[in-house]
Amino acid sequence: MALTPEELTNRFTYHAPKPGQNVLYIAIRSKAKELAQLINESCPDSRESALAFTNLEQAVFWANAAIARRG
Repeated sequence: MALTPEELTNRFTYHAPKPGQNVLYIAIRSKAKELAQLINESCPDSRESALAFTNLEQAVFWANAAIARRG
């Protein structure tokens, strides 16, 4: 899949937070932390729980990227 020049620029350019975006970043991280705490308390220490944490971090990253890039 080839990307347009505009999409390349959007993906590889720093996006300074716009007014109100920090509130969204904080809300997403707060909810993710709640889930991380539940996973930490409920799941045995294992490869699976490690992957759950990794994927939760990725979900936060991509949600924040959506806000930064498209918001």
